[in-house]
Amino acid sequence: MKKIIAILTIGLSLTACVNEDINTDPNSAYTVVPGSLINYAQKELSDYLNTPSVNENNFRLTMQYWQETTYVNESNYDFTNRNVSNQIYTDNYVNVLNNLGKAKDAINAYAPTATEVAGWPKNKKNQLAIIDIIQVYTYQRLVDTFGNVPYTQAANLTAFPLPAYDDGATIYVDLIARINADIANLDASATGFQSFSDGDQYYHGDIAKWTVFANSLKLKLGIGIADSNPTLAQTTALSAIAAGVMTNPADNGQFQYLAASPNYNPLYENLAASGREDYIAGKTLIEFMKTSADPRLDDYYDEVPAGGYIGQTIGEGGEFAEFSHIGEFAYTPTTPGVILNYTEVAFYIAEANARWNPAAAATAYNTAVTASIVEWGGTPAEAVTYLATHPYDAVNWKKSIGEQAWVAMFNQALTSWNFWRRLDFPVLTAPATAIINAGGKVPVRMAYPVLEQQVNSSNWKAASTAIGGDLLTTKLFWDKF
Repeated sequence: MKKIIAILTIGLSLTACVNEDINTDPNSAYTVVPGSLINYAQKELSDYLNTPSVNENNFRLTMQYWQETTYVNESNYDFTNRNVSNQIYTDNYVNVLNNLGKAKDAINAYAPTATEVAGWPKNKKNQLAIIDIIQVYTYQRLVDTFGNVPYTQAANLTAFPLPAYDDGATIYVDLIARINADIANLDASATGFQSFSDGDQYYHGDIAKWTVFANSLKLKLGIGIADSNPTLAQTTALSAIAAGVMTNPADNGQFQYLAASPNYNPLYENLAASGREDYIAGKTLIEFMKTSADPRLDDYYDEVPAGGYIGQTIGEGGEFAEFSHIGEFAYTPTTPGVILNYTEVAFYIAEANARWNPAAAATAYNTAVTASIVEWGGTPAEAVTYLATHPYDAVNWKKSIGEQAWVAMFNQALTSWNFWRRLDFPVLTAPATAIINAGGKVPVRMAYPVLEQQVNSSNWKAASTAIGGDLLTTKLFWDKF
């Protein structure tokens, strides 16, 4: 951890889509402006969530959406060969959280001019709240990936060069408290000075939209602990819904990529610009969608030359030309990078109703499935037809919501992984060729980085013991069933 988090990455803004004064050098620590830091952190977060790179994000493989053609280590859950967890730490702690922390420091140190001073208190609160919302989002992802992680000591390397790990359940409680404070601090009446509105690539400083995003994230946090802390989960989720979460795609939190390198979507980077033919359709989802007559099938995948859709058995390699390829969206450089969107939120609402308001669950389920079909270019009429053969099952609601969330989260595999672990549907089977450390199961967590074992050994050992072992098979605190 010492070597990872200590790296300062406040430069690198050459890959950011931000307009700053050309007379400022955003690569210099002494002249850095919050906008460039926010921009860089947002892009790095989006890149991590959306990349299919085997070096850092293999969750499309884990959730059996995709399959590798030649090098099938990651399809068989060998993540140590490429030190994947090391890269996940770097992506999140260094590239995202460290830069956001520096942006907070810059805002707190800023002295407003005479014309800015009147509006500065509200604007300062808004800016710090937006930064904190992204930090809350990122920490939740880290907890959901590893379990216990560095948290209270992770942001102060001077005092804690080898940070201790915090309990994941305790972190969740604090993240909910933070998001509540952030929502209270957001003030849409602020006018005038907005130091990083250009740098904010998600909502461009629109406080009303950030409020909706924050409420939606609060809902996500509540649902995340529905089985481990049901009282707090229910209060958190239902209050978020009442306050106003995403209700249509215009509310989506996403990063808009550009057509040219280096700002195109990492999907395009890995599938098209690389010139490689590394990925094909996974058989598990393709067969499920074919059986279901799913209208999204031709958006998720391409037909083979002879017609039809063919996916490869999970864990096995295959010739690129013989199987369906990933759909056109992945070969389009400007496809937005999803952070949190309406479809995901609609499924959280469906799950919240299934748990705490069963009378409204079927309608919410229909809304969520329809949202996904429309998101991928389908029509409400197609959704009605699809739902006629895939109705909500109140008796086995986890199966209904779990399977449909799995299909819907095709391009949000980290989120899909959470739904699957929480609801235990769909039923996924590990390939017979999976590494021994997987214990014959699909992984339910990522192991800690090897670098942590080497550099932060005592804290790594304590964390590993606390969660029940640093294994791919160790369930997180919220994964109760």
